[in-house]
Amino acid sequence: MVGYLFAGQGSQYIGMGKDLYESFPESKSIFDEADKVLGFSISRLCFYGPIEELTKTANCQPAIVTASIAAWEAFKKVTKTQIHHDTSYTAGLSLGQYSALVASEVMTFADTVYLARCRGEFMEEEAAKRPGKMLSVIGLELSKIKEICAETNIEIANLNCPGQIVISGPAEGVIKAQELAMAKGAKMAVLLEVSGAFHSSLMQGASVKLAKELEKIRISPPKMTLVSNVTGKPISSPEEIRVNLINQIAQSVLWEDSIRYMLGSGMKKFYEFGPGKVLKGLMRRIDPEAVVVNIDKKADLDSVGSM
Repeated sequence: MVGYLFAGQGSQYIGMGKDLYESFPESKSIFDEADKVLGFSISRLCFYGPIEELTKTANCQPAIVTASIAAWEAFKKVTKTQIHHDTSYTAGLSLGQYSALVASEVMTFADTVYLARCRGEFMEEEAAKRPGKMLSVIGLELSKIKEICAETNIEIANLNCPGQIVISGPAEGVIKAQELAMAKGAKMAVLLEVSGAFHSSLMQGASVKLAKELEKIRISPPKMTLVSNVTGKPISSPEEIRVNLINQIAQSVLWEDSIRYMLGSGMKKFYEFGPGKVLKGLMRRIDPEAVVVNIDKKADLDSVGSM
């Protein structure tokens, strides 16, 4: 049994996917298709930046999906991987859920990268209308964070791993929450460099807009077990997946629950696709004995070899 994990927003870097593009026709095809669908060169932005443009939510989201699926396609080619529903599981951290949809053949890559662009644009629009911030709290138990949220009128955005919780909401509430978290004994309380209060009710308008775009998209049942980070459990029907994507923007990301479900189902090994090693780092906090292999660059695939 094996789990396939896909990176979320925040793991981007200049040059991501470039050596895959140059080394694998399958990866090049993904970048070329993304450029065509989006109407501009997302590949050039990934490869050469500037980082200020790449980091913008509307660009970053389709860029990470593109780089992640370029890595996925190269991996399948190199390892001759066959997807088996009973033994293959997939999940993605927030935005990474979109890459997981492609891997499990729920949506085409073209539709998915288009939706990722729309999602990013809608989130930026809502952030401009309803400004907010996000705060990562390290080393404080959930019960105390819930107390802080109730006192400051903010919300839990991400339950990533033991000891790391992200909260989100109006800027003044988040700043107050930062003070309270440190006063209550948090090891760290760090403001995230994001453009808005993602995964909070301030993003509800983006959910409504995305719902209209999803009406145009064909959604199929997944070819492998797809674990939702909204519920922390598998989802399978097209309508359930559609509702999940709508709700995801303004609801908490239950990443730790998602991973624990996969571990409880017998996962022994995981592959992380896309830029960075964020998910591997979170896994160390959830289950240090789990094996995570990163697939980001050609060298990663050279070391994997044939399965």
